[in-house]
Amino acid sequence: MYHLARSTAIVLLALSMQVLVAIDGFAQSAPGQKYEPNWTSLDSRPLPEWFNKAKFGIFIVWGPYSVPSWVPNGYAEWYGERSKRTKDGTHKFHLENYGKDFKYEQFGSMLKAELFDADFWADIISRSGARYVSFTVNYHDGFAMWPTEYAKTINTNSWNAMVTGPKRDVTGELKTALEKKGVTFGIYYSLMEWYHPLWVANKKEKFALEWMHPKFKEVVRKYEPSFIFLDGEWLADYKTWHSEELAAWLYNESPVKNYVVVNDRWGKTRGKHGDIFSSEYGGAKGWKDHPWQEDRGMGDSYGYNRNENVFNYNTGKQLIDMLTKCAMNGGNLLLDIGPTADGRIPVIMQDRLLEMGRWLKVNGEAVYGTHRYKITNEGNVRYTVKGNDLYAICVSWPGDTLILNTPKPTPRTEITMLGYQGKVHWTMQDGALHITVPQLTIDKLPCQHAWVLKILGAAK
Repeated sequence: MYHLARSTAIVLLALSMQVLVAIDGFAQSAPGQKYEPNWTSLDSRPLPEWFNKAKFGIFIVWGPYSVPSWVPNGYAEWYGERSKRTKDGTHKFHLENYGKDFKYEQFGSMLKAELFDADFWADIISRSGARYVSFTVNYHDGFAMWPTEYAKTINTNSWNAMVTGPKRDVTGELKTALEKKGVTFGIYYSLMEWYHPLWVANKKEKFALEWMHPKFKEVVRKYEPSFIFLDGEWLADYKTWHSEELAAWLYNESPVKNYVVVNDRWGKTRGKHGDIFSSEYGGAKGWKDHPWQEDRGMGDSYGYNRNENVFNYNTGKQLIDMLTKCAMNGGNLLLDIGPTADGRIPVIMQDRLLEMGRWLKVNGEAVYGTHRYKITNEGNVRYTVKGNDLYAICVSWPGDTLILNTPKPTPRTEITMLGYQGKVHWTMQDGALHITVPQLTIDKLPCQHAWVLKILGAAK
């Protein structure tokens, strides 16, 4: 009896440990795991499961650059630097609208955010089907979107959103609102700061150790982000940034050590080191042997650009196509929105988010928690896999009969169309799967783009 009771207790303890580890994919790192400040050790850290399950996130790029919100083309958040380049149209725009003596830092007080409503933002993002957010708390201009003592540039000592511009903790408000909606909170953080005295003086290592490290640790401790998008690292290598030491702190000592996910921008380490590799407007090709994420705007910019019109923006169909391509190749999509200076998400961006949400409400099963299949696609059909079930995402309407060579059905296999309640009939002919596609009137279609067939038990 003693041995039986002892064995039962051990089994129950083991099961309890499995449950704790499985909750939401958090607590991935082994308890007490110590990572050394070198890439060999740091790269051995397991990726927290929540990230690959989430698949779809929203990037929010918002700051003082959202006041002028104008460049001829490309990234509007680069306004501060582009306005200095005499051959750039941004320079002419700045002279004509603000004058030659207008300092970039003056835009900080003009970022009023008077219409910013964190609950509305969170509601729209939740309705989009996105599972996490990366909010720009510190862009290359160094403007802190939270109350901080690290608020210095060559022209001001009040370079944060609590003491200038919004005069509120927009980061804290957004985190609270998102978490009420069940959306995971993350941050974007630029290592460099264009206007900090030490950076301007080219004292990069001193800047890293005396400014960047403590400021970064402050925001991590205060808001405990589950995801961190690093950027602005390319003008120095990881040794100058002391990135290995910072990553070791993050994984060993920080309050998010067990579940934080960080990208690969630690200082000339892109595609080499990091929990995930990041692809910027990269077409969702990704990497086969490493977790990755595609990030891009709805148009050609991340920050809001008033110079873009409706033709610069991707349609809902194109964005859904990008999401399914990311899922097909085993990656995530981080889709950007650029709010206006007064705190509004442009209506066209709201519309695109809602359209993606409607599609995911029907077809999210084929995206969330899926993996890359050994064969990613057949023509216009894209595959994702979950367990032994295969999802065939039809980029275009499959017609009367869909013929596929990839699935390996068994006599017990059933096929359904997500969002359609009727049966889907199939046969095997000459080694290929022939699916009789339900012929539906337009008002009966489960969605308007990318129809999904779920093929049970056919992913062997």
